[in-house]
Amino acid sequence: MGAVSGHRGGSLPPHHSHHLQHLTPRPEIRFAITPKAILNAKPNSISRTLSTSFRSSSSHKMKVTSQALALISAILLNTSSAFTSVHHHRASTSSSSLKVANDLFVEMTSETGAAAAAGTANTHSSVETYYGDTLKESADLLTNACCTAARPAPQIAKAISNIHPDVIKKYYGCGFCVPDEVEGMVILDLGCGAGRDVYIASQLVGEKGRVIGVDMTAEQLKVAKETQAYHADKFGFDNVEFHEGLIEKLDDIDSLTDGSVDIIISNCVINLCPDKEAVLKSCHRLLKPGGELYFSDVYASRRVPQELREDEVLWGECLSGALYWNDFQNLAKQCGFKDPRLVEDAPITIENKKVQDKIEEMGHKNLEFYSATYRLFQLDCLEPHCEDYGQAVIYKGTIPRFESGWSLDDHHFMEKGKVFPVCGNTYNMLKETRFEKHFDFVGDWSTHYGIFDGCGTSMPFKSSIDGVSTKGGGGGGGGCC
Repeated sequence: MGAVSGHRGGSLPPHHSHHLQHLTPRPEIRFAITPKAILNAKPNSISRTLSTSFRSSSSHKMKVTSQALALISAILLNTSSAFTSVHHHRASTSSSSLKVANDLFVEMTSETGAAAAAGTANTHSSVETYYGDTLKESADLLTNACCTAARPAPQIAKAISNIHPDVIKKYYGCGFCVPDEVEGMVILDLGCGAGRDVYIASQLVGEKGRVIGVDMTAEQLKVAKETQAYHADKFGFDNVEFHEGLIEKLDDIDSLTDGSVDIIISNCVINLCPDKEAVLKSCHRLLKPGGELYFSDVYASRRVPQELREDEVLWGECLSGALYWNDFQNLAKQCGFKDPRLVEDAPITIENKKVQDKIEEMGHKNLEFYSATYRLFQLDCLEPHCEDYGQAVIYKGTIPRFESGWSLDDHHFMEKGKVFPVCGNTYNMLKETRFEKHFDFVGDWSTHYGIFDGCGTSMPFKSSIDGVSTKGGGGGGGGCC
């Protein structure tokens, strides 16, 4: 990863690897009913919920102990407090799902994967409801996790000024995630919502380019499609298309074929997906060699506890679904993106006392969230670590708007005309991509000098040190990706 310090996340020790959140769920069945649930719930509704749960789990050979039966009796008698837990451990890997009825949480596992599918469906349904019905406009968000604090670059600001007000009003992203040098490119926007970033990218790729938006929320896509003619008239061309679907199931969209996309963007959406691995694998498959996934999202300083991940509001606010930063880096590498590059980051300050108090009352005051923009190149030639071959690059100053210097990521700012030493991966990220014409290249691969100085395994976010955002060249934090 070039001279980037703190960007290298080594493999997890064997005794920790099975704890990766979202990748390997716990092999158990748990029933937990809070005292609040018993006090507030109606016996008939709880009875129906338990009956449904038991019937749906019968094929899993679930054992109901005397404790569980006693609990059911206590509930039906409207007892003021009861709590029990039934664990059924399995030797094989299993998948979990979450059912919620009032304050009753039933977490189940299935050897066949049926429960996992049910849990995924519940998550999708909750997110779709939150962004389709609960949120009517950006101001309805409860926290500032899904909002943008940094000032847009001039070309982005100009593009935004041409977008229909109805689209702007329903924007829930957390950054400006269209990279440089995109004219004539094919761009795919994952979780496009009402289309703000699609219409920004539409103007930047120009008439010869194409932008494809995918979102699962019909209410959002309705706004995007209804304003398509307005934007075509405003821009002087129509180069966009929208599809309703899950970004975990991009195979279902016929127009998306392997190696057909130059750039994939996403704006604070991947954290909302229960199956992040499927998303990243699809991105790697759809990208052309040398293409990139350039996206903004929310990350956590540690693995988000299960009790927070079960909170629908915190999930919808882009917090509970956030990956621990090192799990993300390892997952990205596992999916073929060998050297994730951090572009910019900022701490997220949850400016909602009720939400902050809720997190603290659960005992997670020290859990921190960061907004970050990463770029992941689809290059098979990249190595797992930054290796030194004595190479360098010289920037020509030819990328529009960056005549004096240009940044590949948060540790590689290259001034025009200056010899800039790089690792083998950075060399390839520039030479084997659309950026090649903007650089002169020095050196070859004949001699290896060892690991490139500065590779580490600490948290990559600069803003974690002093709380200062690296977005837009500095400034305060508070905003998302």
